[in-house]
Amino acid sequence: MAESRKLMEEAEQFVRTCYAELNKTPGETAERIEEIRQAVDATGGYEHTPEELRHGAKMAWRNSNRCIGRLFWESLEVFDARHIDTEADMAETLFRYMAFAANSGKIRPAITIFKPETEPGRGARIWNHQLIRYAGYETERGMVGDPASASLTRCCLELGWKGEGTPYDVLPLVLSMDGRPPRLFPIPKELVLEVPITHPEYPAMAGLGLKWYGVPMVSDMRLDIGGLSYTAAPFNGWYMGTEIGARNLADPQRYDMLPRVAAVMGLDTTRESSLWRDKALVELNVAVLDSYKRQGVTIVDHHTAASQFRRFEELEAKRGRQTTGDWTWLIPPMSPATTHVFHSHYENRVEMPNFFYQERVYETSGGTGHARESGTHQTNETTRRGVQAGL
Repeated sequence: MAESRKLMEEAEQFVRTCYAELNKTPGETAERIEEIRQAVDATGGYEHTPEELRHGAKMAWRNSNRCIGRLFWESLEVFDARHIDTEADMAETLFRYMAFAANSGKIRPAITIFKPETEPGRGARIWNHQLIRYAGYETERGMVGDPASASLTRCCLELGWKGEGTPYDVLPLVLSMDGRPPRLFPIPKELVLEVPITHPEYPAMAGLGLKWYGVPMVSDMRLDIGGLSYTAAPFNGWYMGTEIGARNLADPQRYDMLPRVAAVMGLDTTRESSLWRDKALVELNVAVLDSYKRQGVTIVDHHTAASQFRRFEELEAKRGRQTTGDWTWLIPPMSPATTHVFHSHYENRVEMPNFFYQERVYETSGGTGHARESGTHQTNETTRRGVQAGL
């Protein structure tokens, strides 16, 4: 009874806000609330209409406190996949979504929403942090690939996947439905848009063999709309350059490429006061931005993203809404003080609908035979701001 009451309260709050924004009449709003009330009383749950699902997903993006790219929230393309009930159909749906989002480099913000979790363990889950991500192999000579993917890579290997052992092996999709054992689905190569990283003024940087994938598609967060929990709702935008150049390729716990970039540049790394890290960081970010633009893959620099966020704040104020935000995540990881965000204050209040972290399905210490929830999946990259510029 308490659960039904809570669900009804959240559903009513969502409908009132959603329908007001959609310019529905008070009569339509009251009729819909009563319809949901009868469904909850009879079955303990309800279903969103396609219109509610579309606008609810857009609202969730708008409410994402860690996102600097919310200016584009109304452009989100929403794919309704609630009818899918097998892992194979789920994989095919994701492949179509990936092709749409990549769009030959002209990236389109999108989200695909599978059926909600009606009870613990009943629903769809994507085990991958992002639909496209590189494997991380633990070897006798150290880590090969992305250390952030080490746990999922172990899981995939135990399930029978065999990677090539390079630093940039794309992991397969790991999908499960309604508590069934997970299934692996290799991603067709034509769906993996990748960008080799070169520098316009340091040709030798090409010798490092760096690359990154074009579209960040976060796939392990939960979308909550009106009390319904969509545990598989992968979404994408486009990258902000610093996510790749100042985090993924630069962080010591990730690819740790700053020392190698510094060597290519001939920098003095014997003393920190030479600021070699800063110089290498800037040029690595220059390389990322230039490479994506040369290949025609959408990307945004952190100064432009901050300017876009200022515009979002202005538009929200005109609509009578306060811009909430998590300042520690909104500031870019490079030169934050050069943006207005650094000098601003935001209330870190959670508005609904929204996206939330959820616990990993798989065991982080190996073993996939009995999947369990085992620790919050804290990462940087796109989820560093919840959703990225474009989503």
